[in-house]
Amino acid sequence: MSKSIVTLIAVMLLFNCSAAQKVAEVQSINKEEVKASMIKALEWQEAHPIFALAPTDWTAGAYYVGVARAHKTTKDMMYMAALKNQAYWNNWQTYTRLHHADDVAISYSYIYIDRNENRRNFVDLEPTKKFLDAHLYEDDNWKAGTDKTKYGRTILWWWCDALFMAPPVLNLYAKHTNQPKYLDDMHKFYMQTYNQLYDEEEQLFARDMRFVWEGNDNPTKEPNGKKVFWSRGNGWVIAGLALILDDMPADYEHRPFYEKLYKEIADKMLKIQPEDGLWRTSLLCPETYDHGEVSGSGFHTFALAWGINNGLVDKKHTPAVKKAWNAIAACQHEDGRVGWVQNIGAFPEPASADSWQNFGTGAFLMAGSEVLKLD
Repeated sequence: MSKSIVTLIAVMLLFNCSAAQKVAEVQSINKEEVKASMIKALEWQEAHPIFALAPTDWTAGAYYVGVARAHKTTKDMMYMAALKNQAYWNNWQTYTRLHHADDVAISYSYIYIDRNENRRNFVDLEPTKKFLDAHLYEDDNWKAGTDKTKYGRTILWWWCDALFMAPPVLNLYAKHTNQPKYLDDMHKFYMQTYNQLYDEEEQLFARDMRFVWEGNDNPTKEPNGKKVFWSRGNGWVIAGLALILDDMPADYEHRPFYEKLYKEIADKMLKIQPEDGLWRTSLLCPETYDHGEVSGSGFHTFALAWGINNGLVDKKHTPAVKKAWNAIAACQHEDGRVGWVQNIGAFPEPASADSWQNFGTGAFLMAGSEVLKLD
């Protein structure tokens, strides 16, 4: 069967992403096609902006992390143009809640620009510094432990998504400014989240304390009786770990902890990867919503491909990662839009061919950026 016929079949089956994945998974990866699909995704997303709260919120932050990683791999100026445009129109600002990790995710892109553009006095990192100093060192009710709600808001990063939002920014800022104190404080707060939400038996993170069984008299369960572990939530964590390790000094005293945690989650994700390549929104009860989901799968694919490319995941798993990419690529519409993205949420929910978000595009670009480096 010719490649054009296979592609046509994938498009025809787009209404059912799982079916499209079965067509796509037999294809080998053509890196020029990967690059083209990434540019199409960028162009569509730039033409269809969306955000939850503001252009500086976490959804845009995650999207532009993907744009930055795409530029890092390809050096295509289309990505840098998008990065610089949004940063300029944002006036280099974070979002407003200085205690909330989500609201500094956008700064990853600002720091990346400053590290890769030589134009003097173009980037303004003062708003990022102001945020990070307040975030780490000023008092708030979460740090004080006064919020006694069921979410477990007694630590700064009480939800697992936060491990993607703030730690990679702190880590990169410490590297960029040669101020290791930011890395040390990142580690302190990271450990609080790890100790509160990481399930050592399952090697996965609960999204927040609602889904932690220990000490919970009325635990939240899946229909099959298993614990609730959200695909995108754990995608935030493992993708964040890859970003952290990518910039963390090789001799940093706590680096072995992050490598060990990364390897544990990577091993788990490979073990539970569905046959068609895409992870379901509920990791331990995939039958709840038995279709692939692109945002979580994109983050997992990025992280696993990064692990192979950096020697933390055995190369024998390369076919599994390529299968995941092929399945993700089959969920892209002809116009470039990335479908099958679970909408904004905090636990497993369904997606559809027509559900999309900018952070889903970010995950798509992140995955492509590392798949391009696979042998």
